[in-house]
Amino acid sequence: MADSYDLDDVDVLTAGTVGPPGERVFYLQARRGSQMLTLKVEKTQIAALVRYLGTLLADLPPPEELPANLELVEPIEPEWVVGTLGVSYDEDTDRFVLLVEELVEEGEDGAMARIGATRDQVAGLVLHGAEIVEAGRPPCPLCGEPLDAEGHVCVRLNGHKSTP
Repeated sequence: MADSYDLDDVDVLTAGTVGPPGERVFYLQARRGSQMLTLKVEKTQIAALVRYLGTLLADLPPPEELPANLELVEPIEPEWVVGTLGVSYDEDTDRFVLLVEELVEEGEDGAMARIGATRDQVAGLVLHGAEIVEAGRPPCPLCGEPLDAEGHVCVRLNGHKSTP
């Protein structure tokens, strides 16, 4: 089992990618002082997280100051792969808590991370996360599948999806 983390009041909470569109690897990164946690996530997990956090933020006062630099810090060496993400909000402290669980085989115990962040930090993650998700390959206007530089086989034009 990998190490678990409890990072209350992080200095930075961000997401980012490494690699060209179509081959990007997504990461979630939290830093508190000299301690840095980097986790590998799926694009769909980041998209769902920022969408959900955005709905929570819509019911709260607007952020006061968005974080300036949300780029990933190197070395980008993930501690583990994210299986599940959960979110809670504490009105008394005006803090969000991300509860992250490691992806493991059924029956195994995985690591966990608890990441506490301010409303401003979460708002920054929402904006930045949405940008990195949208920065990938553009969707085909007919079928919605990602377009490669060479194009793609569109199911709307030939009536079937090719299988490997």
